[in-house]
Amino acid sequence: MKKILMLFIATQTLLGCGIYTKYSKPTVAADDFLFGSTIDVKDSVSVEVPSWRNLFTDSLLCELIDLGLTSNTDLVLAKLSIEQSQAMFTTSKLAYVPSFMLAPQGGINSFGGSKGSASYNLPITTSWEIDIFGKLRNNKQQAKAVVEQSQEYVQMVQTQLVSAIATSYYTLLMLDEQLAITKATSVNFKQNLEVIKSLKEVGMQTEAAVRQSAANYYSVLLSIEDLENGIQIAENALALLLNQPPYKMIRGRIKTSTFGAELESSISITALSNRPDVRYSEFMLKQSFYGVNSARSAFYPSISLGGSAGWSNNAGVIVNPGDLLLSAIGSLTQPLFNRGVNRANLKIAKVNYDKSVISFQKSLLIAGNEVNDALINYQTSKEKRVFRKKQINELEQAVIVTEELMKGGFNTYLEVLIAQNSLLQAQIYQTTDWFDYAKSRVDLYKALGGGTH
Repeated sequence: MKKILMLFIATQTLLGCGIYTKYSKPTVAADDFLFGSTIDVKDSVSVEVPSWRNLFTDSLLCELIDLGLTSNTDLVLAKLSIEQSQAMFTTSKLAYVPSFMLAPQGGINSFGGSKGSASYNLPITTSWEIDIFGKLRNNKQQAKAVVEQSQEYVQMVQTQLVSAIATSYYTLLMLDEQLAITKATSVNFKQNLEVIKSLKEVGMQTEAAVRQSAANYYSVLLSIEDLENGIQIAENALALLLNQPPYKMIRGRIKTSTFGAELESSISITALSNRPDVRYSEFMLKQSFYGVNSARSAFYPSISLGGSAGWSNNAGVIVNPGDLLLSAIGSLTQPLFNRGVNRANLKIAKVNYDKSVISFQKSLLIAGNEVNDALINYQTSKEKRVFRKKQINELEQAVIVTEELMKGGFNTYLEVLIAQNSLLQAQIYQTTDWFDYAKSRVDLYKALGGGTH
């Protein structure tokens, strides 16, 4: 009993000499990240990023996203990495538990032809390392940071996947609308060509006008071919994201497509730290922090308790508690000849920590720039759509007026051609403006790290 008490006192004394220090999350100083008027540095409350289901309310798009979240190979692999890191974390926790080993032995001895004498031994050996200087705790926390990092990696992949699917879907809707506009324009241009031919027959138009009208018509037909090819390529790219073979996807139209909640016009600086890539860098920093602690603990001795108990054919229990205690004291191991290696490992660990600090700071800067750019594009795209609609209204009236004037002989086909091409170009730009608005919502969702899924 006295020996047990002495060992307990000695262990507690050594525990006070441990080098284990707890990691603390880096603070984000608003003064170091001034990104302009779109970032609200005074607000200390993190912005709640809406779920993608609240942002992208097109039912057909939601079906594609659900399919991608269950079948995309990159996301499946990322989720498997969580299981792997959790297994490593479990291993680090088991280091606290004593290990037991059963090694039965037996034999028959005979001398000078005498009757054989059987003997056996059933020892149970145990070993338990005492975590006095924090080596096991540092390893455990380092493994825990790996689990947390793998979880953030899954969130990164998932956010990127949702963004990629939404962008591809909106791209298809834009191309579909441009194709519809171009096909309708080709019908009008063909009718114009027939009108120009009729006017030439009565001497009201020239051969040059006919040729120009025909060339304009064929130019539109070429655009149709390019758009159809682009749609096929976009469909194939989206199918690849869904881990599906190429197929004709059912989708809506720009006119029927809906959007969910509007996003905030300003973002709190603290919201940047919620991005999965920023948190990924932070957990890498956390790993490096405990890596330095582990490298320091290598300079300190390790203490293990060990003993054995068992039965033989000559006696009962062969080891008593006093022997166990003496065995524990005798297993103290102090590093003597590898201090140079330990110093090198500590230096490496410190360099890795410094690199992790720089990477974490860089991730915050990138996050701030991306959020700022996304907010600017989001606000600009909304304003452009208003002005584009007014422009198209004016151009539609211009086409009607110039066609009537041409039929009355008051102007040439060149003026009609200019008005028609201007209207077609504005209509194409209108679909692009719609896509820019849709994509700015996707980019802002992605820049904020994705919402709750």
